[in-house]
Formats: sequence, structure tokens, C-alpha cells
Amino acid sequence: MSIRFTAKARRGTVALALAAGLALGVAGCGGSGDDGKKPDTSASASKSAGSDPSSQEGQSETPLAELQGADGLLLQITSATRDSGGFVTVNGTLKNDGDKVVTVPAQVSGDETEIIAHGISLGGATLVDSKGKKRYYVLRDTEGRPLTTTGLGNLEAGQTLPVFMQFPAPPTGTTDVTIQLPTFASGTIKISG
Repeated sequence: MSIRFTAKARRGTVALALAAGLALGVAGCGGSGDDGKKPDTSASASKSAGSDPSSQEGQSETPLAELQGADGLLLQITSATRDSGGFVTVNGTLKNDGDKVVTVPAQVSGDETEIIAHGISLGGATLVDSKGKKRYYVLRDTEGRPLTTTGLGNLEAGQTLPVFMQFPAPPTGTTDVTIQLPTFASGTIKISG
């Protein structure tokens, strides 16, 4: 299966899931709003009881790793999932933890000509399997575009940006790998799936 087909299929699946979620949200919000009923007191009582919000209510899980970069940049890795297509998708958040505007350094794109030609991206990221003594680079499509977040530029103070990177999957027995990104500290993450 080609990488392009996999990427198209993934985008289609995400679009379908998004459309289904929006449809459910609209259906849940339907109604005239004046049906003569009093508000459900059990729902408001549980909210005021001080229960912890779930991760679906906007609270993110503890990151797998936090990679500190220059000028207050912070890359938080939130998941690393092995997919059936033979690749690993790493998701995270790039945050400006500083108090002034920061430009994402061009070095994060790496030094491969094909990747640099497509703008600033996280194309310089690698996964290192110390046990198997292998390094895995960000995948590229047939036109040389990295399968990662692209078009990075300036981040305002406190701004966060969701990011992703796709790599070839290490052997199934390998779960702990080190993620490296130029200008950032490295960190160890656990692959799930």
C-alpha cells in the first residue's frame, strides 16, 4: 500500500469522523429550548460536587515526553501509536512557553533537500531504537513532502500548535524509542498498539 494512499485514507477517515461528530453535536443541540421542563438537578449537583473533568472535557493526559527547545519552545509528545499500515504516528503539541514571539527554527526541518524544499516542518525528527540499533526518519510522500506538520512559523507567547509526525514502524517487540528533533532535547517515549 502506498504512503500516498494511506495518507488519503487517513484524511478521509478523519473527515468522516469529524462530520459524524458535528452531526451528533447538532442533533444534541436541537430543540426549541422552551419545552417547559425544569433543568435536571442531578446534572448540576454532580458538576458542583467538584468532580475531576475527564480528558474529553478539555483536560489533556500526561505527556509521554517533554522536549525543551530554544527560546522557550516546548514539544510535548502526547501519543505514539503503531498503525496496521507499518508506521508509527507521533502526536503532540508545540508550545511557546516564553513571554515573547518565537520563530520556529528552520533546523527542525533537518538537512534533506527534498524536505527543506517544502518549508519549515518537523521533518528533521527521528526515532532511535537503541536496542535494535536503528534510526527511523520521518516518512515522505512520492513528491518528497514530509508526513509531518508543515508550514511552521511564528508562535505567540503561550500559543500552542498541535503537531504530528509519521515514521516507519520499528519491529513489534520494540516499544521504547528515543525521539530526537534538531534544536530540542531528546526524550524516550513508549509506542502503543
